[in-house]
Amino acid sequence: MPSPLLKAVAGTALALGSTAALAEEITVTDVAGREVTVDAPVDRVILGEGRQIYLLGALQPENPFEHVVGWREDFSQADPDNYARYAARFPALKDIPTFGGFKDGTFDVEQAAALTPDVVLMNLEAKAATEDAAYDDKLAQLGIPIVYVDFREDPLAHTTPSMRLMGELLGEEAAAEAFIDFSEAQMARVTETIAAADPERPRVLIDRAGGYSEECCMSFGPGNFGEYVELAGGSNIADGIIPNTFGTLNPEQILAADPQQVVVTGGNWDAYVPDGAWVGVGPGADMAAARAKLEGLTERTAMTGIAAVDNDDFHAIWHQFYNSPYYFVAVQRLAKWFHPELFADLDPEATLQTLHERFLPVDYAPGYWVSLKDD
Repeated sequence: MPSPLLKAVAGTALALGSTAALAEEITVTDVAGREVTVDAPVDRVILGEGRQIYLLGALQPENPFEHVVGWREDFSQADPDNYARYAARFPALKDIPTFGGFKDGTFDVEQAAALTPDVVLMNLEAKAATEDAAYDDKLAQLGIPIVYVDFREDPLAHTTPSMRLMGELLGEEAAAEAFIDFSEAQMARVTETIAAADPERPRVLIDRAGGYSEECCMSFGPGNFGEYVELAGGSNIADGIIPNTFGTLNPEQILAADPQQVVVTGGNWDAYVPDGAWVGVGPGADMAAARAKLEGLTERTAMTGIAAVDNDDFHAIWHQFYNSPYYFVAVQRLAKWFHPELFADLDPEATLQTLHERFLPVDYAPGYWVSLKDD
């Protein structure tokens, strides 16, 4: 049974909801395959992860925070450079209540309910923890639906339906379709060329968050960046070793595979590992500092004598391409590193700049990748 406080909050939610703008009850199917009934367009949204603003920004660039009444406090820590850019244009975001995570059990249901949300958007990777902690049941008792989206566990399969789903919830279907059309066209510039040329595929190591810890090396199996590698015309050395999306390779496995290309994912992680060896790429990044850190990562035992180091085919790219709907930019950048002759006319930076100009609320700033080899 819900507590008296939850009952009181639920009553407040109903009272406030009666004064909201007219909305139509619709049933949607989320990326977890659940049918969820929601009053749409939604007016009050809780983001189960702050980086869901990557999706909202493309749908409502004039004010992606207009309907956000609460969010998880991860955007400012995991991507402080973009957070600062959004905060400069939308300073009110600093006043939005923040929450702990569903996965770590620190989400406060009563705090969330007091904000009378129409929906809670949750990332798919938090589903098991949400159900284990009975957050779904507690919110259901208050008439607050959870809708699952995903652009991390299986971005190639789930980003487009997640974008369409959020477009439907927000009444921004046209904006969602415009973004989807753009992303698919940009992806096709790589996949069609690879399919036609059928080039020899270089052996590729994705060094996930290289330098974040002394461990070497976290990587990706057949999903996420592992799939980006295949789409870009490479062969992921972790495929067949790491069975799922995320996992770890040991130095012996890397040395035995002798990767011809290494791509480190990086970002500004001072909030987590101050002054760490991670490569600080992202909007407005210091490229000289990033290149110096990237070069330092070649000196690890796992990189001794591998072809990628010998030939300077050692690169870093913005980590959040793994967790955003902008993955097609990463695929373009990988393809140009792996097959520079095939993609001489492809300009991933121009693609990223166009993405900002056409769809996003903040201006483009370079710094999303760096390489030891000049283009």
